[in-house]
Amino acid sequence: MSKHIISTRNAPTPVGPYQQAVRTGNLIFTAGQIPLDPNTNQLVTGTIEDQTRRVLENLKAILEAAGTSLERVVKTTVFLRDMNDFPAMNKIYADFFLADTAPARSTVQVTRLPKDVAVEIEAIAEV
Repeated sequence: MSKHIISTRNAPTPVGPYQQAVRTGNLIFTAGQIPLDPNTNQLVTGTIEDQTRRVLENLKAILEAAGTSLERVVKTTVFLRDMNDFPAMNKIYADFFLADTAPARSTVQVTRLPKDVAVEIEAIAEV
């Protein structure tokens, strides 16, 4: 299988030596997205809701650049700095993924995330 790099200006520039997403076969694998505003490359601060919304908007933009959508996501992994933020994160997450077609998901608490953000999310989607 070949590997195709996915890149869009509608999502933040990677902060390290990695791609926004990679397509292989009919699958898209996104890099973990943090709450960076793609227009300014500045962190979105504020509540966990604000940060989660920005992260999911970034994922949406990457998936659209890859020719797919949030509706085609089959798996996400959510990394939270504090599991106490789970209910608030989950509320915003539910705005992006309908309950009856939501992807499989893992949510884990981690000690630290890049740029000390509160949430990071990665996804796998079908094209």
